[in-house]
Amino acid sequence: MADLEERKERIVAFMRDKAYKPLLFKELRMVLDVPEEDIELFTQVMDELEEEGRVFKTHGKRYGVPSRLNLVTGRIQGHERGYGFLIPDDELMEDVFIPADSLNGAMHNDRVVARVNKKSSSDRKMEGEIIRILKRANTTLVGTFENSMSFGFVVPDNKRISGDIFVSKSEFHGAKKGQKVVVEILKYPEARRNAEGRVIEIIGDRNETGVDILSIIKSYNLEEDFPEDVLNQANSIGDTVTEEMIQGRRDLRGLRMVTIDGEDAKDLDDAVSIETLENGNYRLGVHIADVTNYVTENSPLDLEALDRGTSVYLVDRVIPMLPRKLSNGICSLNPHVDRLSFSVMIDIDKNGKAYNHEIFESVINIDERMTYTNVYKILEENDQELIKRYSHVVSDFQKMKELALILRKKRFQRGAIDFDFDEARVVIDEKGKPIDVKRYEITIANQIIEEFMLACNETVAEHFFWTNTPFVYRIHEDPDEEKIHNLNEFLYNLGYSIKGINKIHPRALQDLLEKVKGTRHERIISTAMLRSLQKARYSNESTGHFGLAAKYYCHFTSPIRRYPDLIIHRIMKLYLKGGMSEEKINHLEGILPEIAKQCSERERAADEAERESEDLKKVEYMKAHEGEIFEGIIANVTSFGMFIELDNTIEGLVRMSSMEDDYYNYNESHYCLVGERTRKIYRIGDSVKVILAKADVAARKIEFILVESDDEDDFDNIDQETEDELIFTKNKSRKSSIKKNSQSTKAVKADDKGGRNSASDNKSGKKGKIIDKKVYEKIMGKRKRKKR
Repeated sequence: MADLEERKERIVAFMRDKAYKPLLFKELRMVLDVPEEDIELFTQVMDELEEEGRVFKTHGKRYGVPSRLNLVTGRIQGHERGYGFLIPDDELMEDVFIPADSLNGAMHNDRVVARVNKKSSSDRKMEGEIIRILKRANTTLVGTFENSMSFGFVVPDNKRISGDIFVSKSEFHGAKKGQKVVVEILKYPEARRNAEGRVIEIIGDRNETGVDILSIIKSYNLEEDFPEDVLNQANSIGDTVTEEMIQGRRDLRGLRMVTIDGEDAKDLDDAVSIETLENGNYRLGVHIADVTNYVTENSPLDLEALDRGTSVYLVDRVIPMLPRKLSNGICSLNPHVDRLSFSVMIDIDKNGKAYNHEIFESVINIDERMTYTNVYKILEENDQELIKRYSHVVSDFQKMKELALILRKKRFQRGAIDFDFDEARVVIDEKGKPIDVKRYEITIANQIIEEFMLACNETVAEHFFWTNTPFVYRIHEDPDEEKIHNLNEFLYNLGYSIKGINKIHPRALQDLLEKVKGTRHERIISTAMLRSLQKARYSNESTGHFGLAAKYYCHFTSPIRRYPDLIIHRIMKLYLKGGMSEEKINHLEGILPEIAKQCSERERAADEAERESEDLKKVEYMKAHEGEIFEGIIANVTSFGMFIELDNTIEGLVRMSSMEDDYYNYNESHYCLVGERTRKIYRIGDSVKVILAKADVAARKIEFILVESDDEDDFDNIDQETEDELIFTKNKSRKSSIKKNSQSTKAVKADDKGGRNSASDNKSGKKGKIIDKKVYEKIMGKRKRKKR
């Protein structure tokens, strides 16, 4: 496999040469001096290169690289309005805009080749058309079934797929109007013709409990159930650790150790221990479940785990990588029972420097199963009841806190980037209905585990890097220079800058994050910075981790829920037992690149599914609060409106078209909206009050309308006649009507002097209201609006 890849690279490099002219297959074979016996292999290589989009075969059957033929290879990102963007394989290239009539049948996520028709300029993106579809991304889709007398169609849940799927009557297969279904695509779309398909699964009625999450599961091809052979293998594994299994392992059952996880966690991968050495330094122990003892290479369990790549944590359920018999049973580090583990013991001085370590197989017995909440209460709230209950491990928690803070300080000093985004926790009832959305607070208890796992992963990665053993690393490549230059330009308009952008160091970015912490710009700068960075991924080559400012990094600590960790354990075990033969090295070098790629792809799919399930429940939660008033801050400003973030992390859009007290212009340089007449300014970080106008569950969108506190009094005191006048008359007469008829209206004066006040300070002038009476009544209602 490695030899085949080398041949491909040589061919592509040859075609990239400026002197190369597109050649026919037989001409290329002659120039490259391919012997007769290798023609079949050469044909295979050229076919694969063409399928991968690295080589393009013209209509004249001549071969060349896309970049030399004014072509771009990449992935289509669709838009609900019908057009799309080509995301190039070459990360240094900008995206290519593809008009709807130039998609030529390509759908969201398809791998395609596009011809560039218009170069980019200062005011428009590069534009092109799809000329070849290399690989279809969608063989099935999830959507809502609609039908007429003679035909039906499926409206895809994924709004990036703009066209409906036509279904002939013979392919309904029992589907009824309004049901969520899985449709198999039989014919892909062509010019002026929708895709055609057949219903292969009925998920349930769109309003039925649980169908929403099931639809997401089906959309991302997630499998809740395991194949029979996988379950049979899992069921054949015992529930206890036997004396035979312990042979050859270091016995750590006498070492005090704990697990620290969330209250609901059942798959406990990692345990920690801490000791104070005679010289006053720390000995940190990280003990990870030895899953490879039960999941052997190429077994049904192993192949299924590789196919899944990761466990998926949706709002209302976990879809595990391994059957629960293992993930919640024999592999989980449950307390007071013997468990097999991989232990990493690290000696760390008082400055956070690791100066010695050991890696070995062990048998352990956990003393306590702790939660983040209880550890926090012990360390920060001095909870006497918990301190008494866990008196035998309280001193360990205090030492862990000391060490974690030392490690954290050292990590930030070297330049690791800390994106302090607040996470949300959606609380659901037994029927899956969201009943609350809260900010999830990261405490010292979370930080203890985070710092210990990071230290362990770095230690393992560096250790095996220097052994020259085939390995799977977690890498985060340096950011693209152009993106950093664009970020710096964006920051300049907000009054900030980055040092050393030509050879950026993560410390420069972390310094900026510390500088803006607590300011109105913190959220938008953190978001813009994150988008300027590469995505972390798995690789068989160690190129460092930019975000962590680490030379060596891997994922070793979660083999129950991540396949890269599992295969790392397998490699480590081979090496430590002297089983790394030349044959095994060649085998690993051949399979690890594909395994790394598969795991990266499955991780992305899991992240998207998790995010979509959370977004769905957030909108569903807000649906019950339409018409209510909320306080929030402006999180982002765009050419079409403002995104408002509420205290519970939920975001929604205020459309510029709903801001009727003035015409607002978008100031792209300073990311604000400025009123033409009033000169009122809305900036990122301003506090505003909004009415929840619409929570669209199907589209996963929330829309707000601006309101101010005095407006609340006005609306609570107007009569029906005034309400009609308010809705159907111009702004000037609306304001006079409110003033005349409201018993508690305050005087409103426009800022005729053109003062440039921020919206959070400027109380002059009313915010815009809804013109349509039906929408107004729906939003304002006849019920008392709650303040939340």
